[in-house]
Amino acid sequence: MRSDPGLYGYNPWPGRPKVTWPNGARVAFWVAPNIEFYELAPPPNPSRTPWGRPIPDVVAYSHRDYGNRAGHWRMMEVMDKHGVRGSISLSIALCDHHPEIIEACAARNWEFFSHGIYNTRYCYGMDEAQERAIIQDSIDTVMRATGQRIDGWLAPALTHTERTMDLLADMGLAYTCDLFGDDQPQPVKVAKGRFVSVPYSLEMNDVIVYNSNNITPRRYADILKANFDRLYEEGAENGTVMCIPLHAFLVGQPHRIAGLDEALAYITAHKDVWVTTGREIARWYLDHHYDAAVAHIDAVEAKQARLRARLPNHRAGG
Repeated sequence: MRSDPGLYGYNPWPGRPKVTWPNGARVAFWVAPNIEFYELAPPPNPSRTPWGRPIPDVVAYSHRDYGNRAGHWRMMEVMDKHGVRGSISLSIALCDHHPEIIEACAARNWEFFSHGIYNTRYCYGMDEAQERAIIQDSIDTVMRATGQRIDGWLAPALTHTERTMDLLADMGLAYTCDLFGDDQPQPVKVAKGRFVSVPYSLEMNDVIVYNSNNITPRRYADILKANFDRLYEEGAENGTVMCIPLHAFLVGQPHRIAGLDEALAYITAHKDVWVTTGREIARWYLDHHYDAAVAHIDAVEAKQARLRARLPNHRAGG
């Protein structure tokens, strides 16, 4: 068995090539609202159940439905206020269930990328044909609904197969949000093509903040500002990325929305911040930094191989 997933090379922060952003920005800042649909009674997956209680779990279902009915509109108003376009991590079926939400986001020139068909259907156990089908469905459905061709992917409920990244690259997508190992984009090793990881965040994600860590809205605003401050400082030397992933059924609650408002006001008030989208970050990196990063990582890995060869019984290989 491999000792690591083999998707990216080791690229330690010291000595890596410098990343620059448009107009000398220190930080590429993007917000990723997850606009999702959770089925009340999805097809069963042997690896995972979607609801904590027996179906029909009406309580959990209706809590998530709050986002599409009320929370999304409140969240969108705050983002509009601060000139922040969303990069939507979209449950593609929402185009059928709530086209008015899609229309409102498209009118604001928000980006759409795929978060699978439903957030209650997982990729565990899929064969290649099944996985290709959901990627193609995502491409076709968003194109019909918005005129956009998707460039990005966040796997439904963060579920994958060993071939996911290869298929995404092969089918013409440019980036994934499913790798959480860096504060800059990084090349992803795929069978063919050029494909990158754009920093998404579990630490700044409102699901982790509110549901896992039980943090208050006021403290969440402080965390977002502290995270930005450090990335802004480091970005003076080497450009960084900050993402705020959101879920309207959480951050869009009346008692939580002020924390997001405060954080966005703080971040967008700074100069040298590129307020952008996941797609624009990926394309800029591919055009300006991908080749230098690959060459650097290859050199680092060659050095690692030489060092390992000197050690007895090394265990860092495949």
